[in-house]
Parts: sequence; structure tokens; C-alpha cells
Amino acid sequence: MVNHLVNSQSLYLRKHANNPIDWWYWGYEALNKAQRENKPIFLSIGYSSCHWCTVMEGEAFSDTAIADYLNQNFVAIKVDREERPDLDSIYMQALQIMVGQGGWPLNIFLTPGDLVPFYGGTYFSVEPRYNRPGFLEILQAVRRFYDVETEKLQNFKREIFHHLQQSATFPAKDWDSLTPELLKKGIETNTAVITPRDLGSPSFPMIPYVNLVLQGSKISEESNYDPEQLSRQHGDWMCRGNLGIPHRQRGRDLILGGIFDHVAGGFHRYTVDSTWTVPHFEKMLYDNGQILEFLAHLVSKEGTNPAIKRAIHLTVNWLEREMRSPQGYFYAAQDADSFATVDAVEPEEGLFYVWSYQELQNILTPEELVELQGEFTVTVSGNFEGYNVLQRLNERELSDSLERILGKLFVVRYGNNATDLKTFSPAKNKQEAQKGIWKGRIPPITDTKMITAWNSLVISGLAKVYGVIGDRKSLELATKAAKFILEHQWHNGILHRLNYEGQVTVSAQSEDYALFIKALLDLHTVCPTEHQWLADAIKVQEEFDRRLWSEETGGYYNNSAETGQDLLIRERAYMDSAIPSANGIAIANLVRISLLTDNLDYRHKAEQGLCAFATIMTRSPQACPTLFTALDWLLNGNVVKTTEETFKHLITQYFPTTVYRIVTDLPEGVVGLTCKDTSCLEPAKSLEALVAQIKSL
Repeated sequence: MVNHLVNSQSLYLRKHANNPIDWWYWGYEALNKAQRENKPIFLSIGYSSCHWCTVMEGEAFSDTAIADYLNQNFVAIKVDREERPDLDSIYMQALQIMVGQGGWPLNIFLTPGDLVPFYGGTYFSVEPRYNRPGFLEILQAVRRFYDVETEKLQNFKREIFHHLQQSATFPAKDWDSLTPELLKKGIETNTAVITPRDLGSPSFPMIPYVNLVLQGSKISEESNYDPEQLSRQHGDWMCRGNLGIPHRQRGRDLILGGIFDHVAGGFHRYTVDSTWTVPHFEKMLYDNGQILEFLAHLVSKEGTNPAIKRAIHLTVNWLEREMRSPQGYFYAAQDADSFATVDAVEPEEGLFYVWSYQELQNILTPEELVELQGEFTVTVSGNFEGYNVLQRLNERELSDSLERILGKLFVVRYGNNATDLKTFSPAKNKQEAQKGIWKGRIPPITDTKMITAWNSLVISGLAKVYGVIGDRKSLELATKAAKFILEHQWHNGILHRLNYEGQVTVSAQSEDYALFIKALLDLHTVCPTEHQWLADAIKVQEEFDRRLWSEETGGYYNNSAETGQDLLIRERAYMDSAIPSANGIAIANLVRISLLTDNLDYRHKAEQGLCAFATIMTRSPQACPTLFTALDWLLNGNVVKTTEETFKHLITQYFPTTVYRIVTDLPEGVVGLTCKDTSCLEPAKSLEALVAQIKSL
């Protein structure tokens, strides 16, 4: 049996095309069917590399008894959250209101017509587990509640809808509320957020939070920053490890932990523990772009160390080898799971990345195994279901012999050495994974769709790596991806979010516009004379303003009025998640363009945008670190007019709210002019004086 998803371009939706469930797309036909037949909607949202989404597809969604009941009593709709982040945002927020937490797969029930949610959860098992009913029992209870408890249903819906409306509509504040004190509060609050006290909790990169803390450290340092005082205020976690300061510790966790693939590069999505040891093994493009940028920022501020340099180098190589299409854009994600053999029925989590002790004994000499154990966590029993996830013990430079040992593991995994393996064709689906001829292990499935927002994050990360380290390959990769978007992602004059092997689809949402404009500005920052990146950014900004800016309230809607007609509410994204909030990025972009062009209209729009969210920033600073990053730009943004030669010395340093303009008409003996708002400091006659001026601002 096949359902309505059989011809979908989405890998995630195609995975469900042979379920016995009569899955529909989100759209008029399915929504009208539910209303016409008076059936509640079962909305299920996930993504292709989600481990528990894959588990539920193979269990509950493949169960015929569940499918029969679901088909008779509900209209089942499947959504790829990477195609429709606007839908995911609304209903994830509703689930968090209902049960206090969220996650994927997101499974939620809506009443037909008004599309208001009234029950939901994440992973539902077929059989009862952990004092929870099985999925069929849940379906029966939900349908009974819908048919019988009509008054309770209406009351509950009103309460949920009220909360959702409140989250989308809040009063703006005056410009006077955007103070240095508010910025300081945001930095302090989010400094406490990035290191959880719960030792049993999972560990996420949380780069939007870490970026604010890193960016705010320049303010903290100027304010006699005292790690011991912060430790007394926020707990012992503030001084974990040997680095003490939170942004440094996060960098250390990332480059040493099991979240990083020490053999072949790239970062996994998160670890299931607080010690950064065992990851959920999917690799997401959006994480890797942000982590590259953060690590490059760390290098520019703190100086490099061998472990950071190695992590950046391997991750750039992984992006080029496994995630880059022949056309120059980057693929979306790699699965957590892979097949042990071509005959295996189901894939296993992490199998591509982990090592049994016996396997290591077979691959390495006894001396090599001892050397590996001296630098990585390797034991007989392992740290993940009898296998070893490699985790580094320190940040020192690896010896040539240890690099050769890791090279042996690379060959076992890929069937070739890293020097010769420049490209690695992905397995695009289950059939390709099992029928392909692999010299090494069977690789996880790669979701090869192009997402504009996620590619933009990688472009920014690669651009920053080039600016700080001078890695020319990073610039070339970033430039080709940016040019692909500029040349291929417009259809009927509108930017689009997705590209499936040459076919453009789904109109761009606010995160696509905001992050692509940022990427173009980041390319302009490191290459101010090589391409018309700034002009391109301004053109995209004009379209962004025309389609998504809210004239009534300020800020940017997630999507246009035309594409948002079937949504329960129309949101303006301000909360950060694994991806920075669209409005936080967009407002910082406006300030940057204003500084680069002397056009104060952009600055006024940025002020209006921050005023629109000032209530949220005051009430819940931990929800919106990227808005505080934008506030830092608004309060402390400055421009340096300098020569191309002096610029080369400045770009490697950490000045997070400075833009550069290359000029040729400076007075004789002057190396740069630093300006803030509408006034400039005394012309600097030496690089040292210019750096001191930038720091003073």
C-alpha cells in the first residue's frame, strides 16, 4: 500500500509513503477533508535524520491495527519540519504549553476547521511502556474525548489558543527601554543558561547562547569580570575544567567531546549526557555552520590551540567531502543510523562512528592501541552499548603517529584514506545504502535537499574561518554556495527555501532571508573588494522588508500573508533554538547595513524591531539571546574606515560589533578612522592606536 506521500520530494515524507496509514500533505485537500467529515487531525512532524522519528515510522506507523483505527477516525497529516518550520514552531509551542516539553517526532491532535491543538506528545510506542498507554489506546482515548467531552474540549482549546495568541502579540516598548543595563541583564542571564546544573541532562551546542556570552565577554572584561564571583552567584559549574570562563569551556567541550567526529570531522547534534561523551549521531548542517563560526570567533579572541585548529580543519574537509553537492550547495543532514550489512533489516544508531575494543585490536598494533588510549577514551567495555565513542583527554597537538592511527580508522570506515578521498557520494535513501558498493562501512543516509537558511549558516562559518585563519578553501566553498543561492533560489522574483536536485520549492521564510543576508554581509566583511556582496545583501533585504516586515508592530513575520493563510497564528520568530532567531539576526543585519552605507533608515528600522521585542527581552531574556546580540550591535556598533593593508591585520582580531570600509582617501600618515553613530574619533596614525580606539568603543 502507498499513500499520498509516494511522490514527495522530501526524504522524510517518502520514508512514510509505504506506511499503512493514509498520510496526507498539509494543505487545502486534507484540511477540507477533516472539516467535511468532522474528523480530528492527527498531525505528525519530524525530519529525515531524527532517530526517534525513524523508530516510530518502523513501529507504530507500520502497525496495521493502529493504521486501521487512525484511518477510520482521523485525518493523518505528515509534515517535514525542515520544509515548514512555521508549522513546527506553532505546534511545538502548543505541545510545550500542554506538557512542559517538546521534541521530535512531534505528534499533536487538532480540531478540524480552526486547527487548534488539544492533545499531543512526542514518541508514542506501540505497546504500553513506563506506565504510559500504547499508541492505539491513546488514539482511542483522544477520539472518545473529542466525541464525548465537548465542553471540556472547547474550554481546553480556548486556553491553548489564548496562550498561543499571547506569545505572538505583546506590547512594544519605547526606545528608552533599550539600555546598556538591559544588555547586561541579557548577558548575565544567558551566561547562566549555557552550562546546566543538572548533571544528568543532555548537552547541546546552544551556539546562539554561547555567541552572546562570547560577544558579551568584552563588556564583562571591561567591567572587571570575576569568574570567582560568577561561581558564587551561579554555582560550581562556572569553573568546570581548566578554562573557567563559560564560552571557553563550551569550546573545549565541543572540540574534545564525543559530539565531535575525531576521525573524519563534523559535529553531531548533541550528546545524551552532561559529559559530552555519547552523541545522538545525526550530523546537521545548521550545527556545523554555527560551530565553525563560533570556533573561529574563539580563535580570534583567545588565540588558537591545536585541538581547535584540528576540529576546524577536519570539519571543513567533511563539508567538502560528504556534504557538498556538485553544484556547490550543501546537503541538509546525515542520519544517526546506518546498516551493519546490506542484508540488515533495520539500521542501528551510531554504527558508522563507533568502535568495539576487539575491532580496534584487529586494526591496530598493540603499541598503536596503547597510544590511542593515551589520548582518547578507549576501554574494553566501551562507553556506548559495548562500543567506544572516541573522546579526547586534552587539547595538545596530536603526534604524527597518532594521526596515522586515526587515519587507519578512517580507512576502515570509508575504504580509502582521507588524502585520496576528496568526494564521497552519499547514500540518498535506504535502497542506495543497502545496494551500494561500499569499500568501508555502509554510510548513514544523507538528506540531499538544499535549505537556504542552513546553507547560509555554513557560508557564514566558512567566511569567518577564512577571515581569521586565512584558509582559502573555506572561502571558495562559501563563495560557491552563496552564488548558487543568488543564481538558483529565485522563482517568480521571490527567494525560495528549498532546492531538490535543481527544483526550487517552498517560499523563503524569515530565517532564510535573515541568515542569507547575514551570510552575504559576512562574505563582504572578509572580502570587501572581491565581489558585490554588500549590494546583493541590500537587494535581498529590500525583498525581505517588502514581504515580511510588520508595519503595525515592527519585526519580521515568519512568512508572508499569502503563504500563511492556513496557519493558526502568524508568528514573528524571536526565540532561539538550535538555530538563531530570525528577528535577532535580521535586526543585527539592519545595523550592519546602516554602518556600511550611512543610511540611517536601516538603523531606525532596527530600533523599531528591538522596541517590538523589548517586552520579551525584559521578561524572558533567556528565551532570546540573539536579540541581545542585536542590541549589542545597536548600542555598540561602529565602523572603521581603513586601507586594505591595515584591514588585513584587523580582520583576524575579535571585534564583534565592528564593520570595515576600505577607503583610499585617508589623510597622509593616517591608517584608519573609527566612527560610532554620527561622530568619529581622532584619526589613528598607527595600527596600535586604531586597535585601542576600537576596543574603547
